[in-house]
Amino acid sequence: MLHALEGSQALARTVALCRPQVIAAYPITPQTHIVENLSKLVADGVLDCELVSVESEFSAASVVLGAVAAGSRAYTASSSQGILLMAEVLFNIAGLRIPMVLTCANRALSGPLSIWNDQQDSMAVRDAGWIQLYCANNQEAVDTTIQAYRISELCELPVMVCVDGFTLTHTLEVIDLPTQQQVDNMLPPFRFERRLDPNNPISIGTLVSPDFYTEARYSHHTALVESMDVIEQAAHSWQSISGRPQYPLLQRSGPDDARIGILTLGSVAGTLEAAMEQYPDEPATCLITLRCFRPFPIAALQQACRGLTDLVVLERALSPGSGGIVGNEVRAAFSGMESAPRVHNFSVGLGGRDIPLSIYPRLHTALRNGDGLPYAIIDLEPDRLPASA
Repeated sequence: MLHALEGSQALARTVALCRPQVIAAYPITPQTHIVENLSKLVADGVLDCELVSVESEFSAASVVLGAVAAGSRAYTASSSQGILLMAEVLFNIAGLRIPMVLTCANRALSGPLSIWNDQQDSMAVRDAGWIQLYCANNQEAVDTTIQAYRISELCELPVMVCVDGFTLTHTLEVIDLPTQQQVDNMLPPFRFERRLDPNNPISIGTLVSPDFYTEARYSHHTALVESMDVIEQAAHSWQSISGRPQYPLLQRSGPDDARIGILTLGSVAGTLEAAMEQYPDEPATCLITLRCFRPFPIAALQQACRGLTDLVVLERALSPGSGGIVGNEVRAAFSGMESAPRVHNFSVGLGGRDIPLSIYPRLHTALRNGDGLPYAIIDLEPDRLPASA
């Protein structure tokens, strides 16, 4: 059924449809509206679950870890510094193979302090061992959240659903919300086989000596790589239930004969789609929207880039001292590939800086000038730099 909903409200209703038994709630801009709406659903009797108001994001992550270990389906959400405060527990959740879902309402990191959107928070914990799925719009965020529970519980891996703060979380959009029956068809009742049970005592998270640590990490890595099949299966299952097209790992759109591609993550894909319509005289270009960042879909990316001579990687993050995060991953994926495209890597929109439609012809100009090899910030304003920079 179609509803006009703020992104955070749509996400809260979707989480409720997934029947979580424990929710840990702590407010941080721009994620606050998600747990705020969930709290109202609980207070109104719409959602029957234990909502725990905690004193920090570290506590929120700890509560859901314990809840799942005890056998409950669980959920939490956070942003920016909250994700960093959770970091120790996020590594533990993944390393202990705890299946759960977390929404990251992407926001810039301090310092300097910024409450606006970029993707440096989720990128900062990209090696925590979570599956990371990035959403281009709020409908995709709704669909991805439901799939995330299916993926997580089949793989026994946590899933981080990344949505751009404010750009999506605070934007009103017409959303096709599924029915409870559709979600129930996708998500059977949760059963965690390794749950803590006093009638069958086991331990989790115990000390591992050097004799076994390598094997534990290898097992975790292998599970993440193999989860790509489950991510694809979940997308196909939800498409058959919802009737909406789903794009599990990435989506390529645009002319088949394009020799130029632009790869991006998140809501900037919508900006680029609109820009391509507004500037039809630019060279034929395809758009590759990367949905799954962890595990990194090397084979799917290589296939999507066949025939391209140049690929622009446009990302809302950077690794200080190195440059592009996604750009370096893309270059590594092309290693050994015949006729790999040249990779031009740009950061854009850091700290929530507006990304206008004019970014599209600007990218083509930069491409003709050979910029972004290996990396540049395309919307940098030199006159705003401090004198020492």
